[in-house]
Amino acid sequence: MTKEEIIRPENKVYSRPRLLTENVTHYCPGCSHGVVHRIIAELLDEMGLEDKAIGIAPVGCAVFAYNYIDIDWIEAAHGRAPALATAASRLNPEALVFTYQGDGDLAAIGTAETIHAANRGENIAIIFINNAIYGMTGGQMAPTTLLGMKTATTPYGRRADLNGYPLPISNLLAQLDGTAYVTRQAVHTPAAVRKAKAAIKKAFRNALDKKGTSVVEIVSTCNSGWKLSPAKSNEWMEENMFKKYPLGDLKDSEKTAY
Repeated sequence: MTKEEIIRPENKVYSRPRLLTENVTHYCPGCSHGVVHRIIAELLDEMGLEDKAIGIAPVGCAVFAYNYIDIDWIEAAHGRAPALATAASRLNPEALVFTYQGDGDLAAIGTAETIHAANRGENIAIIFINNAIYGMTGGQMAPTTLLGMKTATTPYGRRADLNGYPLPISNLLAQLDGTAYVTRQAVHTPAAVRKAKAAIKKAFRNALDKKGTSVVEIVSTCNSGWKLSPAKSNEWMEENMFKKYPLGDLKDSEKTAY
């Protein structure tokens, strides 16, 4: 087989998504952010939303998302992405507005903004990266940190009597009348990536169709904060994170009346 035959379009297995820039990311090797960025870039291109999408990136590991996905972005103060997304969506009703937030942002400093935007049923999609730690600022305990999990601020492990319990905020959001779709996915295997992509696509479509707020939680790893290799981080996530944060749909208004 000649080189020309090998590189024919029908034989293509992998290529960089058109909207994913060639900038080298600042993410640690093995970080889940890169996979989710690729999914979003693919979907925006496949759905023809390059000129209609507005991403909202607050403070966190993904604060520089505008360097990697070539669409319009707005920077938000820490935790305020849903509030800013509310304004962007209402002022640009034909646009797809989505936030990209970590657990320290969405489930801690941004809890109020998140819950109230979802309760109002704002026509936005929320991509929620849950790696159970503050990855950018030194590996401190986050609201989603598991009991017994060691972090920079819980060096002997998280204790319920001292630090409270892990916060399954997606379960709370699923109870609100304003949410149309709430799901929890992962990106640690090819099969999981396909499911996550389908979930994010559904969230984007819901926002465009004015069905209310959609939330896609991605249970993720932070191998630097967890002090594990990328492979070991995936194993630890499967053995520990999935017990507290099981994968699957928590709410789908198209299937079930809530």
